[in-house]
Amino acid sequence: MTAARTTRVSEGYSDVIADLRERISAIEGASARKAGCLAFGVPEIDEKLPGGGLAHGALHEFAGGGAGTVDGAAAALCAAGIAARTKGPIVWCLTRPDLFFPALAQVGLHPDRVIFVESDKDEDVLANMEEGLSFGGLGAVVGELVRLPMVGSRRLQLAAEKTGTMALAVRRWRRQTEANDFGQPTASTTRWRVSVMPSEELPVPGVGRAQWFLELMRSRAGECAEFLVRACDDQGRLDLSSRSVDGSHSSRRSIHSA
Repeated sequence: MTAARTTRVSEGYSDVIADLRERISAIEGASARKAGCLAFGVPEIDEKLPGGGLAHGALHEFAGGGAGTVDGAAAALCAAGIAARTKGPIVWCLTRPDLFFPALAQVGLHPDRVIFVESDKDEDVLANMEEGLSFGGLGAVVGELVRLPMVGSRRLQLAAEKTGTMALAVRRWRRQTEANDFGQPTASTTRWRVSVMPSEELPVPGVGRAQWFLELMRSRAGECAEFLVRACDDQGRLDLSSRSVDGSHSSRRSIHSA
């Protein structure tokens, strides 16, 4: 085979692959629009997501930017703020009853809306999440997990698709070695990483609004992105920090990649 023929064949394969990717993207984008989406209300974030927001009837995954409890708590609060903006009761599956109810209320999720389901191990959390998603009629099902196996995540995704209920998996770790599991593939539609940043500065002495570095690590049929945001308010909504506009948060990337 001549070099010229090899080049033409290679270009032909590239065209076919590009066409397949466009078709898959269109199908997945149409699926998101059919199920409906929960928009963040922040154009810079929503435009990165197929359908313009987080898809209902899908699994979304959240984790702290580090293995520490502070970033882990931020990931849980981010998920709680999203759940707060859905309609209907919330089922929250967990193994450690260490949630701080006032903190949930601060991000818009009143404890009266939440049904807590406590288990002894991750396998039970997965089973309880799947049961809640299959039940239907819920705003969201949240599950705190150390590991999220591909098979388990696929079952959650399928259960969410059937009822249109949003599934939120919050990855919380007790030690650094467990955090390495976050790099393993899952069936999640989106994957996010949340890190705590210094609070917003005030013109007078005091503590300003909390800020998070929000990373969209994976978006099926979408793009990866990162944002410096003000943490969820009492309506579950976040917005871009003023520092995001001038790009002054870019140093955070080097911290996480080190």
